[in-house]
Amino acid sequence: MNKGLKPIVFVGLIFLLTSVAFRSSAQHQWVLKTDEAGIQLYTRTVSSSPYKALKTVCTLQTTLTSVAAVLLDVMRTPEWVYGTSSCSILKQESPSVVYYYAEMGMPWPVANRDFIVKISMTQDPVTKVITVLAENQPDFIPEKKKLVRIQNSSGKWQIAPLSDGRVRIEYQLFVDPGGSVPATLVNLFSGKGPFESFRNLKRQVALKEYRNANIPFILN
Repeated sequence: MNKGLKPIVFVGLIFLLTSVAFRSSAQHQWVLKTDEAGIQLYTRTVSSSPYKALKTVCTLQTTLTSVAAVLLDVMRTPEWVYGTSSCSILKQESPSVVYYYAEMGMPWPVANRDFIVKISMTQDPVTKVITVLAENQPDFIPEKKKLVRIQNSSGKWQIAPLSDGRVRIEYQLFVDPGGSVPATLVNLFSGKGPFESFRNLKRQVALKEYRNANIPFILN
């Protein structure tokens, strides 16, 4: 795992058509919609968007390094991230800042989506909380035929150690999927992608290569 570990690549933005706006939705409260298999899904109304806000939370018996290692191993994201068709690195700015390209497979007749994101990972040296931010870069490479380029998105992970040795993972995302997909349809099915991805993440972090991973810039 260590030799094949790709420098900081976070692929959470390819969860299927979910939406959250961090700045514009602060006035609305999170509402718990699903609590199943140790995964909590919350939604809230976003005043500046027709799409509902979504937050996914779970607690795992694992380590910070194991979770970070899964997020960094971009070539294996189709194993656990719902809807992933492909993912590739476009530019590595530093060990913790990378630009990457991803494509989401969508059910017919909806066209597949693609996007480019600048990812940055930081860790608080005192609390050890890992924060991953994703900034949309839609013009980084030319658009591709038959794909709808996502023009507006932002994402955030927070991975925090707990006193009992477990790790709490929280994920929020804003995505305007573009095209002609009705907001009512997106909102109806928006929880499926994050829920399935987090359920897969539970299995992924337990794999030997991630349990034994060593990332120099991550402290457990």
